[in-house]
Amino acid sequence: MDAINLVLPLIALAISVLLLLPAIKENAVWRASVTPLASIIGSGLLVVAPLLALVVGWAAPLAMLAIVVIAYGLGEISRFNIRHGEPLLQSGEAPALLVTTERIANIVLSLAYIVSVAFYVRLLASFVFRFAGVDTEVGAQVLTTLILLFIGYTGWRWGLGGLVRIEEYSSIKLAIIVALLFGLVNYDASVDFSIRDFPAPSVSAWEQLCQLAGMLLVVQGFETSRYLGSEFSAELRIRSMRFAQLISGLLYVAFIVMCMPLLLGLDGLQVDETAIIGLSGHIAPILPAMLVLAATISQFSAAVADTAGAGGLVKEESRGRIPVRYAYVAVIGLGIALVWMTNVFEIIALASRAFAAYYLSQALTAFQIAGHRPEGRSRRLGRIATALASVLLVWVVIFAAPAE
Repeated sequence: MDAINLVLPLIALAISVLLLLPAIKENAVWRASVTPLASIIGSGLLVVAPLLALVVGWAAPLAMLAIVVIAYGLGEISRFNIRHGEPLLQSGEAPALLVTTERIANIVLSLAYIVSVAFYVRLLASFVFRFAGVDTEVGAQVLTTLILLFIGYTGWRWGLGGLVRIEEYSSIKLAIIVALLFGLVNYDASVDFSIRDFPAPSVSAWEQLCQLAGMLLVVQGFETSRYLGSEFSAELRIRSMRFAQLISGLLYVAFIVMCMPLLLGLDGLQVDETAIIGLSGHIAPILPAMLVLAATISQFSAAVADTAGAGGLVKEESRGRIPVRYAYVAVIGLGIALVWMTNVFEIIALASRAFAAYYLSQALTAFQIAGHRPEGRSRRLGRIATALASVLLVWVVIFAAPAE
């Protein structure tokens, strides 16, 4: 056990140093990939394992695979819009309906960002209190409010530029996640990867589907590539988004598979958003502290980035009538209201619905763009695919439910 306590931090340190080397850090493909990759592999990775175990039991890896595949399909729609939609919209010759759909998408995304900001900081507070050994809902809400007020005041007073740069060090979070995977491999070997007697879920198949729909948030983040056009070319954003989704998808599925023996420890325990912190102590006593560090960096940087994104979208869609500093205040104010009105699982489901609504608007955009392409098999397939995606996303918006 003493050896694993030393090995895991060394693995995390080595990978952090490697990813911060100028040759990698300044590489164009990596720079274009790190934002969507860091957004997808957030602390949702830590939350989703106990949630899936609660909702679908032994089928958790299959459920995770299904969520990843659906997200990849939605990513293909976003990549289609980058390649074919952006030139049409920027040409000034796009039909009025397409322009309106795109504006609606931006408005919906800004609302989704508000919900995700509340989720990110609320989860940060939960991890901190869990690590401190304190179980208080009100305390977590108070800490969340204070952090959000700090972000809002910073944005209103000085702008969020300095805080957003924290994302440059998201490689620390990725390194800790990789160290966690190494720890899981070691743990699984010690228990012979036994998942016998895995508890069966206590909800119906319909409830399982609704609760799985409420977990779409955990693989959200790839759409950030859509809005990096001022920094990277369309082809580079398409490549980097696909790379980020493939790498994160493999990590998510591998993580759930390797977590299965560990998740047996949930039997008879109350599942909450920080359950993985307690369970990780079975792998190595050092891991809870490492995961709290990763979660803190991840959640704070993600909250700041989404606050900045929402503020920028509000300013853009208001044609500059709403200054970005006031948009930051509005975003934070609404986030604080959500924190006090809902619990974390409800915020996750609400955010999943909000992002599903955004992806729906993107699917409708793609459907219209496909209609402007030359007649042929690719046009028909494109319209069929986006229509099916739209139906699925409407279902998620209506029926996504929090895990209970």
